[in-house]
Amino acid sequence: MIDPKPAIQPEQSGSAAKPATAKAKKRRFGGTTAQIRSALKFYKVMAYLTGTMLLLLCAELVARYVFGVYLFAGGTNALTGQPFGFGFADAESKAVLGGVNVSVGVLIVHGWMYVLYLISDFRLWSLMRWPFTKLILLALGGVVPLMSFIVEKKFHSEVEMELAANPQASKRY
Repeated sequence: MIDPKPAIQPEQSGSAAKPATAKAKKRRFGGTTAQIRSALKFYKVMAYLTGTMLLLLCAELVARYVFGVYLFAGGTNALTGQPFGFGFADAESKAVLGGVNVSVGVLIVHGWMYVLYLISDFRLWSLMRWPFTKLILLALGGVVPLMSFIVEKKFHSEVEMELAANPQASKRY
């Protein structure tokens, strides 16, 4: 037989009675606490690396489009024939022969860092089971200068607070 339950639940000590219609949603994570902390550490490292590379990229774009120069390492000065070393050279002509264009290197490295940053965003987002809008905010951190540092600080503290507030939510096994 089914045990009958009273229409009004008795109040528990120290807590206010909640209406029957307002059920508290139980928070569940997509992984264990160790997995979430690992994803958070990976995200933090990638946020700082991507943010730094984005600042270098901005400096490189200013050098290229405002001052008309590239950053080169090594090679030979095309005008004098002397070894070039490291520095800025004219972007319009072939001022340096055989050198490494560091400006293009910054572009390539930032692009791949951003790919890794998106992977770290997705990993953290899926383990925390956040709404899709948070994934978009995380992704924007790698394309707006200085935003990755701000977004990282905000989401890092949010993850820590959620882990502390819901210790039972990460128990999967």
